[in-house]
Amino acid sequence: MLWFGQPGPGGWNRKCLRPFTLPRGQHPQPSYGFPQVNEVVFSPGESHCATCSEDGSVRVWALASMELVIQFQVLNQSCLCLAWSPPCCGRPEQQRLAAGYGDGSLRIFSVSRTAMELKMHPHPVALTTVAFSTDGQTVLSGDKDGLVAVSHPCTGTTFRVLSDHQGAPISTICVTCKECEDLGVEGTDLWLAASGDQRVSVWASDWLRNHCELVDWLSFPMPATTETQGHLPPSLAAFCPWDGALLMYVGPGVYKEVIIYNLCQKQVVEKIPLPFFAMSLSLSPGTHLLAVGFAECMLRLVDCAMGTAQDFAGHDNAVHLCRFTPSARLLFTAARNEILVWEVPGL
Repeated sequence: MLWFGQPGPGGWNRKCLRPFTLPRGQHPQPSYGFPQVNEVVFSPGESHCATCSEDGSVRVWALASMELVIQFQVLNQSCLCLAWSPPCCGRPEQQRLAAGYGDGSLRIFSVSRTAMELKMHPHPVALTTVAFSTDGQTVLSGDKDGLVAVSHPCTGTTFRVLSDHQGAPISTICVTCKECEDLGVEGTDLWLAASGDQRVSVWASDWLRNHCELVDWLSFPMPATTETQGHLPPSLAAFCPWDGALLMYVGPGVYKEVIIYNLCQKQVVEKIPLPFFAMSLSLSPGTHLLAVGFAECMLRLVDCAMGTAQDFAGHDNAVHLCRFTPSARLLFTAARNEILVWEVPGL
């Protein structure tokens, strides 16, 4: 179901997507009756997006019309994380979704055949994040106990488990092509894992050769208690799409800020102050834009090139998810069961 709103502040256009059908006779209230949206991902060609939610569903939407085209349903489980295979996986009919569930299972769905291809069980506890390698031949998954599993999506074999973050939930796994030769390590992929105890590990890997090497290890001070609007801020990190030597980090630290770290220089090079602790983070692949969601029902867009920021309202709950599309023309934000789709002009 779609609701179209008025143009948003600052010239943005906004469309409100409520992808879950109301039970008959129930009044449409945004905070009740719908499962929480846990992730939004996009097809490489940006023709479709997919969402996963607490009711165990994975839904695929036509991005132009926002119509539901496919639904995969797992009963009695929460679908907590989702990833879409990268474009180098081959033809469109080979596109897959990797979905992680509360029982520690990981399912691979074929988008073209609308069928589950594989179910594996790489974790003993709930998955928290999942990502494909850049060639699509490997899946990395993290769980709430801090383990990272590396598996083959075609065979279901888990061939490596990393326990470096054990004891704190993995909140982010981010994978990119290794472009910075100054790092002095071998590998085709550069990837990071961030955990709830304010630690970030950075790795170089070539999974075809079963090679994985630690590049850097970051630890940030963590106060005894940090809550915002009753929510504990997550530890989130992402590689900078416009500068391969940089990564950005937000978490429940001493200060409310975005930390920019240079992997080549091995040091923090910039800090961007924030009004609140961040609940979500997304970096635009097309421009120097940074989107940050807050528990205070607010979204902030930061132009890292100009050094300016603008705040936007629209949600009634904590903005726990924000995701730019691959073209950076749209920004999806989620608060509980509600998704807002923002159009970014001038791209």
